[in-house]
Amino acid sequence: MKYRNILFAAASAATLWATAAGAQTVNAEVEELVVTGTRTEGRSRLDTLAPVDVINNEAISRQGTSTELAQALANLTPALDFPRPAITDGTDHVRPATLRGLAPDQTLVLVNGMRGHVSALVNVNGSIGRGSTAFDLNTIPTVAVERVEILRDGASAQYGADAIAGVMNIRLRQAREGGGATVSYGLHDTKVKTSRGERDVNDGLQESVSLWQGLPLGDQGFLTLSGEWSLRHATNRSDYINQSTLPAYGRPIVLGRYGDPYVRSWATYANAGLPLNETWELYGYAGFQHRDTSAAATARAYNNANNVPAVYPGGFLPKIDTDIDDWNVQGGVRGELAGWKTDLGVSYGRNELDYYTTNSINASYGAASKRDFYSGSLGYDQWLVNLNVSKGFEVGLARPLNVAAGLEYREESFEIDAGEPASYTLGPITTGGVAGVSQGFPGFRPSNEVDVKRHNWSAYLDVEGQLTEKLGFDVAGRYEDYSDFGSEFTGKIAARYDVTDALAFRGAVSTGVKAPALQQQYFTYTSTNNTLVGNTFQLIEVGTFPATSPIGRALGGQPLEPEESVNYSVGLVFQQGAFELTVDAYRIEIDNRIVLSEDLPNTNTPAATAAQISALLQPFGVSRARFFINGVDTTTKGVDIVARYRFDIGDEGRLDLTAAANFNDTKVTRTPDLPTLTNLAEPPFLFDRGNRLAYEEGTPEVKLVLSADYEQGPWGATAKVTHYDSVLIPNNNASFDYETGQAALLDLEVRYAFPMGVRAAVGANNLFDKYPNYTPGTINSPTGSIGFPSYSPFGFNGRFFYGRLSVDW
Repeated sequence: MKYRNILFAAASAATLWATAAGAQTVNAEVEELVVTGTRTEGRSRLDTLAPVDVINNEAISRQGTSTELAQALANLTPALDFPRPAITDGTDHVRPATLRGLAPDQTLVLVNGMRGHVSALVNVNGSIGRGSTAFDLNTIPTVAVERVEILRDGASAQYGADAIAGVMNIRLRQAREGGGATVSYGLHDTKVKTSRGERDVNDGLQESVSLWQGLPLGDQGFLTLSGEWSLRHATNRSDYINQSTLPAYGRPIVLGRYGDPYVRSWATYANAGLPLNETWELYGYAGFQHRDTSAAATARAYNNANNVPAVYPGGFLPKIDTDIDDWNVQGGVRGELAGWKTDLGVSYGRNELDYYTTNSINASYGAASKRDFYSGSLGYDQWLVNLNVSKGFEVGLARPLNVAAGLEYREESFEIDAGEPASYTLGPITTGGVAGVSQGFPGFRPSNEVDVKRHNWSAYLDVEGQLTEKLGFDVAGRYEDYSDFGSEFTGKIAARYDVTDALAFRGAVSTGVKAPALQQQYFTYTSTNNTLVGNTFQLIEVGTFPATSPIGRALGGQPLEPEESVNYSVGLVFQQGAFELTVDAYRIEIDNRIVLSEDLPNTNTPAATAAQISALLQPFGVSRARFFINGVDTTTKGVDIVARYRFDIGDEGRLDLTAAANFNDTKVTRTPDLPTLTNLAEPPFLFDRGNRLAYEEGTPEVKLVLSADYEQGPWGATAKVTHYDSVLIPNNNASFDYETGQAALLDLEVRYAFPMGVRAAVGANNLFDKYPNYTPGTINSPTGSIGFPSYSPFGFNGRFFYGRLSVDW
């Protein structure tokens, strides 16, 4: 009922706004032309048959220090969320974003219109997006971005597998002259209130320097160079220790480190275009980012079984460090051939992630153990070749019928390399149940090493036209064939009817597919997880195995199959003068979703079954195991509302008002079938309560954004209020559930433009220092490592002050 009331209020406000807009005469800006969601040239953002958000660099640059593209986009798009998990191994370093509450890898990311490569990381621990492997938006520096187009509709038939939730197309900056530089600085100034106390904190210092320069290539070509260096210090929102269980410390101290990791990165991009004659041109870009990060694992107290008091008398805080390298190269030629617009492109991308476990110990070696370990690496690369052609045909319709077709070939590879032996081998001390691994992040073992490849090719046909001046349509189909699991066909039908020049209705029905990633098929690893055992959380060694491995098959694993979806959408577009309103409702039915199973055995596994599973795992040196499986069906439905209005104030002033909302609800309608391990009746131990509720209630059902952007002469200001609905942090045992609570965050920025292109800005994100509910002390560990819920859609870092100085030339 509350969502129905909120939706009614939003619609009522939008209607009043529309009435006011019709009563005023204001000059609207020229519409942005888009290339995402349509292959017909000249379509504006509001002319498309499906909803497309266009976010330009100016808006991105006004999101604090703007070093994280994913965070900037989440600030500006209600349907997009970017949680900030902590103590989740690799996910701390490569955070996934979610569109419409779906998995991070169910959104396809394009760079300059071609498929980008995903990260080598697969998210395997307790975060939103568990089990997914997705494109890392933060590998692309914001200074290199001209704009981002977000298609909020299923588009597998148009762009290929994985576009179940939609498509993000990152368009790089194109300039043959001019340039700019920006320096920004900020830090958190906040009061942290946890279950066991409170404290004032100043941390998370952020510094960044970015610049870009446009250069001419010939008479009409361009070369745009961009670079960015950034440094973000770690934040810490851990709770205090439990003094009753850890009395030797003698005082309340913060032993853990729970928050954003330390990140130092630099990136450089070059984007170019060069006309060859009146009809043909060369194009391409190249980019590289290097990122050093350091995140904390769960703190080990002085009495931890895997501590060596002679080395760490007060316990220790293991660190998980990574070196991440990301390459992107693209090149191609486009022009006209026999009347067809033709585009032939080639791209290559690679992502490498090297792990290091530091400030740690392998307790089975005692005091002779190393403290710092090389823990192994992950690697993923992708080759892509595609050919796209299109042509308009006069067939007696209101406008030429645009026919587009294409072929694409893609080759992928995935590797795991082992760490040094000391990070995973059992030393001479075998008593006391000590683990023979580097604490915090055990190294990859030789048995974990893989080097696998696959390829696929696809062909599509897309026909778009106008049956009448008012009725437009688009019909698309795509065939894909994979070397490892076979072929799939997807299709889409979309239509738009313009009732008047101001009002139009649009809708679409499409099928989608999400191919199982190589990482999901072959990833194998042993990790240390903070796991619920009975009524307490304990550190447990958990093995992740391929579904087709002997362990995976014994526990019910089968070769992974593609996810399949049907996406329905219907909406309206209203524009009059400077006012615009879009309302789009959607329903997304996904079958056979790929998920990571429960850790087996667990507290809900019957004793006889648990004994059988433990016997299978004993030779592998792990207490629990998990693997990827198909078999979860979900239905997601919701509404996106975006309203904008622009006031002109005098000769040099303007006020842009935006109200946007996303209402989203997901239900799990089927869970995986159980294997027959014993003759006992089995509970749903492959996909238990906690994972099911993470799908249904782990992302906000309501997100509202109200913003005002003001310019008057040299002065400017932006104010934005973002409301987040409460999110559930579920467990398999309901008594350990808790919620983040609702929150409304205010962001404020003031700017001034000096002569000669110099601009300065100061601002605050989360000005009133809002936090999610803290982790209850009754379920937190004695070390207090987890202070706040990692599911929080707005993080848990508190207020952030910043300043920014830039110059354009």
